[in-house]
Amino acid sequence: MEKETALVEAVLYLETEPLPEDTIARITGLSREIVSEALERLKTRCSGEDSGLEVMQISGGWMLGPKKELWESLKDRYGKKAEGRLSRAAMETLSIIAYSQPVTRAEIEAIRGTSPDNMIRLLMERNLIKEVGKKDVPGKPVQFGTTKEFLKLFKMNSIADLPRLDEPENSRFELAR
Repeated sequence: MEKETALVEAVLYLETEPLPEDTIARITGLSREIVSEALERLKTRCSGEDSGLEVMQISGGWMLGPKKELWESLKDRYGKKAEGRLSRAAMETLSIIAYSQPVTRAEIEAIRGTSPDNMIRLLMERNLIKEVGKKDVPGKPVQFGTTKEFLKLFKMNSIADLPRLDEPENSRFELAR
């Protein structure tokens, strides 16, 4: 299994996007079972204190990245600089969409108390949110939800990985509904 694990590790190192196990199997020519076992071995190997990397499952795929505890020391040089940062208003809007999706502009406005139009435009340009449908009410307003880029940015496998809200926070998100 050493060579197979090394092959899977090399593929994850070379790829910049998370890869599903089926894709890794196709690239390497290994069976999905062997890929799963190789990923488990890699996770074990990287979990040691002498490794700066971790195997992460993000938006349904696998990738190698720096350990979270090392990222603080590395982000100034390797992270996105100011162009990657989101303003407080953008983060508020993104949080409302993440926790309330699918959600309309009017619902976002009811929660934030201000027009979300500029923030929605910015978040769509950054591919962090997208239109996910239309609400079945008069006027059929567009509903928004998060994207795979959102999951990747926040290193989550699915929206279920969002931190749980306490009761007062949760009720705030329900105001518009």
